[in-house]
Amino acid sequence: MPYIETIRYEDSTGELRQIYDSLIKARGKLAEVHQIQSLNPAALMAHMDFYKAVMFARSPLKRYQREMMAVIVSAANQCPYCIAHHTEALLFYWKDADRAARLLSDRANAGLDALDLALCQYAEALTLRPGEMSSRHIENLRAQGLDDRAILDASQVIAYFNFVNRLVLGLGLAPEEEEIKGYHY
Repeated sequence: MPYIETIRYEDSTGELRQIYDSLIKARGKLAEVHQIQSLNPAALMAHMDFYKAVMFARSPLKRYQREMMAVIVSAANQCPYCIAHHTEALLFYWKDADRAARLLSDRANAGLDALDLALCQYAEALTLRPGEMSSRHIENLRAQGLDDRAILDASQVIAYFNFVNRLVLGLGLAPEEEEIKGYHY
């Protein structure tokens, strides 16, 4: 149960109802992370626009790589809600629950290639030690073949999930089994 008041779909009206309907149409259902922002529809829309831009728009990064980084950031931040949601999304691409579990528990044996491992290391470092970031981290990504656009996109995915993890954790969202499944990827 969230720590603050939220407006459920059935109680929504006007602009918020339109936003909810749009989210349901695009994503298949309405997530708790959307409803937790219901008291500020303008911020909810800005949030969703940024989410769509970093996670679904054209990018040199593959969709699974973005979901993989989402899981790594969420794990580093100990955010069960986002770990559950984005592991489910990652499974849409990987189709291997054991591999997804190894991503969290034994990354070296998760079958990651050098590029994916470098993205995971970058996501974890930027999340846990942002003040220690240096050009060395960027050069490591370039050494794996990423151009500056891909590095920017990776940084934005990581920054986005640090934001949303704090929103979720700070306002008391917890994963519920029935909410995690059934989204459009």
